[in-house]
Amino acid sequence: MTIAEWVAKRIISLCKERNISINKLATLSGVTQSTLNSIIHGESKNPRLGTIRKISEALGISTAEFFRDFEKAKIEDE
Repeated sequence: MTIAEWVAKRIISLCKERNISINKLATLSGVTQSTLNSIIHGESKNPRLGTIRKISEALGISTAEFFRDFEKAKIEDE
């Protein structure tokens, strides 16, 4: 799994936990729908930390919490 794939899976998982659609997340975070779709569908190979921060805040968690299990993930070299 790449970092971008991990980020996409984490966003999807957090949205499901909170029963929030990607469209609603776009509204809450101020991140455009097209940017979120690009991340979710793997078109964005390097999501910016600022974008992840906005997403985290909209989900009610810190950026550190967003990356909580990152070190346990099997990340491939990109």
